[in-house]
Amino acid sequence: MSHHALFRSLLRAAALLLVIFLLAACSTVQPTAAPVDAGAAAASVTPKSGGVLIAARAADAKGLDPHVQTAFTSFRALEHIYEPLLRLDADMNVVPGLAESWSWSEDGKTLTMALRKGVTFHDGTPMTADDVKFTFERILNEETGAAARSFFTAIESIETPDDATVVFTLSAPNAAILAAMTNPNSGILSKSWVEGGADPTTGTNGTGPFKLASWEPDNIMMLEANRAYWEAGLPRLDGIEFRTIPDESSILAALRSGDVDWAIINDPRVGMTAATTNLTVMRSPALAYHVLQLNASRPQFADQRVRLAISCAIDRQQVLDTASLGEGEVTSPATPPNYRAPLDQLECYTPDIARAKQLLADAGVSDLEFTVIAAADEPPTAVSEAQNIQAQLEAIGVKMNIETLELGVYVDRWLKGDFDAAVALNGGNPDPDNMFFRYWHSTGNLNKVANYSSPELDALLEEARSTTDIAKRQELYLQIQKMLAEAAPWVWLYVGYEYRVMQPDVLGYTPLSNGSTVYLRETYLNR
Repeated sequence: MSHHALFRSLLRAAALLLVIFLLAACSTVQPTAAPVDAGAAAASVTPKSGGVLIAARAADAKGLDPHVQTAFTSFRALEHIYEPLLRLDADMNVVPGLAESWSWSEDGKTLTMALRKGVTFHDGTPMTADDVKFTFERILNEETGAAARSFFTAIESIETPDDATVVFTLSAPNAAILAAMTNPNSGILSKSWVEGGADPTTGTNGTGPFKLASWEPDNIMMLEANRAYWEAGLPRLDGIEFRTIPDESSILAALRSGDVDWAIINDPRVGMTAATTNLTVMRSPALAYHVLQLNASRPQFADQRVRLAISCAIDRQQVLDTASLGEGEVTSPATPPNYRAPLDQLECYTPDIARAKQLLADAGVSDLEFTVIAAADEPPTAVSEAQNIQAQLEAIGVKMNIETLELGVYVDRWLKGDFDAAVALNGGNPDPDNMFFRYWHSTGNLNKVANYSSPELDALLEEARSTTDIAKRQELYLQIQKMLAEAAPWVWLYVGYEYRVMQPDVLGYTPLSNGSTVYLRETYLNR
């Protein structure tokens, strides 16, 4: 056994002797006692109000405009300030948010939303149907550069018969649009605020449970409670002080010293170490996926056989074991459990060095070299993933250079498609349309990031989007995944876990498998 494997085995064994991680999204780990359900623990205590939660994360938000942000670090802040029409509950079901109910026409082309009354923006002005219409027209305007635009291109018109009703008319039935309306990129903006001259990139004015009080980028973002929040009794905290601490081991040290109350942890090494302390660790399976993106518009990867050779050469489990200590599972392109493709039905998911070499030979390639970009701090496993892939590709004579970038620079390059290849952590969604369409449809607003499309893929994506029968949708997305695996524009690697670590007296928090921290609105300090 190698030193690395021995260390990994000992570390995992130690962790397992001290704690049993529960896989359910609501699980709580307390190594000094039997596992305790987070909801049950909170239910036994009367929730308290007041206090400021000191929260830590390794990277700061990259901007304030909810419609254009793509970094997870931005979502984790803006989702407390802005709210979409709909929400996801703890089981990832779509539930009411700013819209308290909705209904469909018989042909599935008209969606009527009944808005919640009595909701106000942080500046005190009421939220109305005009704000919702303004928001979606802004998202659909190509000049905005909205990250969620492709989710809503089926919207042909938006009508507001009264202040509390919004009617969306679609060009075709769209089974995924409700899930898309839970996305942080769909947060509702105030029409009067923006048209009055406010700049959403420099200020905020949402309906969320917290308001932006101050922000010193890459240091501290201070949120204060919105005491006019529409949900009675919430938020329970007086505020949240988000501290940026670039090294997650330092975050854990701050938790153990009591300087930090709650933290987002992405590095499984740190999450497993935290499980050996008296801190509460919540661990939930993620929908976000780790992936090696190959840019098919670059000469090195224009030939499908070259891309497939890369896919065949990579042992995905080895990447997972090396970068994340096995904390996760190899994934198909779709990560929602009901839509995942069986791995044995996907091309090149079993490593095959001989086939990889033959594919390169068939393509007439003997000296392939390319550069992969990786962010230094999101996710913390990115560089380790790149290094392992680099070593694996040497077996087929491929030279992969690694360019490590600061997150803001990485995101800018990534959005422009300015890379040969990229190691990325991309967001998941309960509905695969919201994962696939924007990347793989030729009209998708992130297709320039994926740099691959085909008429056949377009047709399948359009049919899957408009199909409401679950079995039929599953069949279509299986076809899509098989097509993507064979075309190999990306090499899907694995899904990991979301870790949230907190002091034992931080109660009421519920983790979500999409990484959202919106349930900080219900969190309280039992002090």
